[in-house]
Formats: sequence, C-alpha cells, structure tokens
Amino acid sequence: QVHVVESGGGLVQAGGSLRLSCVVSGSVVSDDVISWFRQAPGKEREFVGGISASGTVTLYAASVKGRFTVSRDDAKNTVYLQMNVLKPEDTAVYYCAADLRVPRTVVGKSAAHYEHWGPGTQVTVSS
Repeated sequence: QVHVVESGGGLVQAGGSLRLSCVVSGSVVSDDVISWFRQAPGKEREFVGGISASGTVTLYAASVKGRFTVSRDDAKNTVYLQMNVLKPEDTAVYYCAADLRVPRTVVGKSAAHYEHWGPGTQVTVSS
C-alpha cells in the first residue's frame, strides 16, 4: 500500500523560503509521477508543480514558475518543493500526490490524475 506524507510547512514572512518534503512508502518515486497541489480557504485545489517518473520532465503553474522548484532524491524516496520569494497568496495547505499509472514522461495537472495523496502541510506567508 502506498503512503504519502508531507512535511516542512510553517509560517514565513513574505520574500522568505521554505522547503517541503514528500516521503513516499510502498512505492518507488522513480516509478511515480509526483506533484504538489495547494488549497487555500474557500478555493479549489490547484496544481503547483510536478516531476515525471523519468525525472526528466518538470511542470509548474504559471503563478509559481521561477520561484518554486520540484526535485527528487531517489536514494531517500523523497520529492521536494523548494519555495522561494514567497508571497501572501502562496498561503495554503500543500499536498503531495503520487500516481503509478501514467507514462514516464507525463506530469498531469489535474488532481483526478493522482491516486495517492498525503494529508497536507500548512504554509502561511505573512505580509
């Protein structure tokens, strides 16, 4: 059974940085597409960024491109979301999601594409 757990959230001032971690058990991250989503209060869950199973393709939402980076450490079976130049509008619960069923060079932007989800970690950016 696949389990996904996020960590690293917290409170940070605008302009600051955080690094979120996503540890996957029961599967190998190099077999999965893994993406980050976020959901702010009163808003729908939205795609933030992801990395393909091959590790060769990364995809980002326009709102975070150039500020956020998704990376993977296969030895630790962990995917990271490095968030720089954080803005108050980045405040949300951040979720990590994994799926084994897609082609190795595909990163899906829809939450419906992902089978396994973590419980989320809160990121709050103060102005």
